[in-house]
Amino acid sequence: MTKKLFTLAGLCSLVLSAVAQTLSVQTPRTTLLLSATQGEKAKIIYYGSRLEGSDLETAARVELTQDAYPVYGMNCPVEAALSVQHPDGNCSLDLVVENATQREGAGCTITTIELKDKLYPFHVSLVYKAWQDADVIEMWSEISHQEKKPVRLVQYASAYLPVRRGQVWVSHLSGSWANEGQLTQEPLTPGMLVIKNKDGVRNSHTDHAEIMLSLDGQPQENSGRTIGAALCYGGNFKLRLETHDDEFHHLFAGINEDNSAYLLEKGETFVTPALALTFSAEGLSGSSRNFHRWARSHKLANADVERKILLNSWEGVYFDINQEGMEQMMSDIASMGGELFVMDDGWFGGKYKRKTDNAALGDWVVDEEKLPKGIQGLIDAAHQRGIKFGIWIEPEMANTTSELFEKHPDWVIQAPGRDLVLGRGGTQVVLDLANPAVQDFIFQIVDDLMTNYPAIDYIKWDANMAIMNHGSHYLPAQKQSHLHIAYHRGFEQICQRIRAKYPKLTIQACASGGGRANYGILPYFDEFWVSDNTDALQRVYMQWGTSYFFPAIAMASHISAAPNHQTSRVIPLKYRIDVAMSGRLGMEIQPKNMTDQEKELCRKAIAQYKQIRPIVQQGNIYRLLSPYDKQGAASLMYVSDSKDRAVFYWWKTEQFVNQHLARIPMSGLDPDKRYRITELNRIDPEALPFEGATFTGAYLMSNGLDLPYAHKLPYHYDYASRVLLIEEVK
Repeated sequence: MTKKLFTLAGLCSLVLSAVAQTLSVQTPRTTLLLSATQGEKAKIIYYGSRLEGSDLETAARVELTQDAYPVYGMNCPVEAALSVQHPDGNCSLDLVVENATQREGAGCTITTIELKDKLYPFHVSLVYKAWQDADVIEMWSEISHQEKKPVRLVQYASAYLPVRRGQVWVSHLSGSWANEGQLTQEPLTPGMLVIKNKDGVRNSHTDHAEIMLSLDGQPQENSGRTIGAALCYGGNFKLRLETHDDEFHHLFAGINEDNSAYLLEKGETFVTPALALTFSAEGLSGSSRNFHRWARSHKLANADVERKILLNSWEGVYFDINQEGMEQMMSDIASMGGELFVMDDGWFGGKYKRKTDNAALGDWVVDEEKLPKGIQGLIDAAHQRGIKFGIWIEPEMANTTSELFEKHPDWVIQAPGRDLVLGRGGTQVVLDLANPAVQDFIFQIVDDLMTNYPAIDYIKWDANMAIMNHGSHYLPAQKQSHLHIAYHRGFEQICQRIRAKYPKLTIQACASGGGRANYGILPYFDEFWVSDNTDALQRVYMQWGTSYFFPAIAMASHISAAPNHQTSRVIPLKYRIDVAMSGRLGMEIQPKNMTDQEKELCRKAIAQYKQIRPIVQQGNIYRLLSPYDKQGAASLMYVSDSKDRAVFYWWKTEQFVNQHLARIPMSGLDPDKRYRITELNRIDPEALPFEGATFTGAYLMSNGLDLPYAHKLPYHYDYASRVLLIEEVK
């Protein structure tokens, strides 16, 4: 039998003939090599740096292979991607290739391998979408059948990837409320590593659906072969990394099947969420740059639009909203050069008033006692000050103390015959998004706001409760196990309707802080709130971890008050500013509580952030010194695509007398270009020795610059930090 190798160079479409076929799925710098021979199992041959010419043919001949989509039931002592129960009770599958196609899409190439069971009319299509402007391949499965009765899907992973054993380490994120995005790095050892979420609504507080695999030992930021994997799903997920007794680690990723068995009807197609893969020989930061480029091009709403600098009302007044206070905040942020004011929770309530967190969710009418001029009055006030206006909502939730709950108690998630399990404030419940009437209601919340007040520029969309009891008044009895999947299908349908009508509206995904940092959510959102914890020191750690997978343009980072409202830590304002300027800059601190000197420092910082905003929000990240390495400092930089401008950040993370800190070489610059250094947010009376000096990129990347460990001020000042603008001298 002849083996043929196909790539998409000059090829619009390919259908397999009855011979052995090798399919090459290519991005600019990576290759995924697959075997798809009719009547045989689909195989993964290779995934890594891009192969060309004879290397493709040789790899197809000599590399160890694994099933492209392992299924349960035939020779199955190890983990599987898919397991089912047929109507006759049979729990086995035996899938072989029926045919395969490769075609060109919009900016991508799409490879599909169609599998069919040898005995049953049961089908699985494996889809591989290779982006041609980013080194990312999205993989997913499409499951269908023509059996007479429903097939029970017991396990249904999106995709599988074998990773050759060696000195393989995994980097992953975990945490909790106010402590999101904490980095863990560990070697893969025999056994099973499971990373999962079962919240039901939010899926990135405790564990993230993204990992990186370092193939050459302990992870390095800018060197070493690294595979990144991100499951694009906003609901319950499960990543399994099995190390058995063979030559591979086995990665399975998909929807968490716990309490979510799915009855697949005849003729129905179950489409799993995509698993995005990237490979880089430039370490963790290299994989991050790939993800960020892909996100800005394909996975983040309005990623080509610079994000506005805003003031949010939450930490200033919490629920104590009133017209005078809102207008004062607008004047304050406008006077400092800000561009947007966002009114947070506490503005609504008719019969039941939103004075705290225990009432009025679901009743989205203005509290006229607090806001006698209404929303339009606030919009007019913002316009008079030359800024935009935004507003907070939590549309997926209700309180039992609300008119909505009184009218529609059947709209909430509730276990049949059981008492409600209540969340925040002792009265919060989750609406049942499986119900089309609830979907219409939630869409209407946004549609009414935007129809009545089209000048609203920004919506902060919150979600502060998990699904804490399992049950739907809408789903039939035999499909109660569909609840978690149906919730997120409903959520996605709502988001699609909103984006179809309001594509340019800025929407933030806030979910008790950083609960929705995920690529299943972000196609419909412009950014996410990294954490409710605004403490600058802790934010260094949280934003560091989050940056592994998400670009700065999506990471809302605000200057907070001191003492900090979450940790009570007192950190100097400059440090708080320098940390916030490494993401999408905003403010929680209220200017009315600041001194004139502090206001002036913020005013200058906002002006300087506008200068560097294109680099931070659209540039390429290079993480240089990790706070997790406990070396007393942390440092990263962003570099423009043309390498003519960069921004370098350095923050002390430990405050000791007579410290000795590492000098940090830079990265990502052009070695042959000359660069001038300018310090931003300077508070020292004397400039740094290298202020205005020029260096070659080679010098900066080989040596870095000596940074003083403290600021030279007439008073004691802990928490030293520096931001340097690096510009090409032409």
